[in-house]
Amino acid sequence: MKFLIVGLGNIGAEYASTRHNIGFDIADGLVAALEGNFEFGRLAYHAEVSHKGKKIHVIKPTTYMNLSGKAVNYWMKELKIAPENVLVLVDDLALPFGKMRLKLKGSSAGHNGLKSIEEVCGGQNYARLRFGIGDDFPKGRQVDFVLGKFDKNEQKDLPVLINRAITIVKSFATIGPAMTMTQFNQ
Repeated sequence: MKFLIVGLGNIGAEYASTRHNIGFDIADGLVAALEGNFEFGRLAYHAEVSHKGKKIHVIKPTTYMNLSGKAVNYWMKELKIAPENVLVLVDDLALPFGKMRLKLKGSSAGHNGLKSIEEVCGGQNYARLRFGIGDDFPKGRQVDFVLGKFDKNEQKDLPVLINRAITIVKSFATIGPAMTMTQFNQ
């Protein structure tokens, strides 16, 4: 059985380690933990790793956030992976920092990366692991907040939180989404 794990983010040094790139950070951690390497591929950096007999393909789209659906659609078709075996790693303003929630489907909640995936891939029937980045910003400053770096206190907690996210991804691929949600949704 094959899985496609999609870390959402923006390419480029100016976006590295920003809140909006937490999906990339989790994807990087997952591939490193499973001793894989990313290679430049069509529309995305791609890595193939395995965990407990499951083949896991991990991508980081190079299309920028607003066109993520293009890369997801290409890799789903190229690898012949069904939507139920896709997991998107995404930042979420609606959740407090560090809180994570695995959902099997749902709306984009205004997230441009998820909107793009819905539009191009035809619906909301794919899993997503929402990583809370909080909403501690002044009115009208959402873009600056999302594209900003985590503060010092958050940065101290990130390694543990990213490891937790990696554990959730591995669980998704091995014991399935329902049991993973029961075990990990806070």
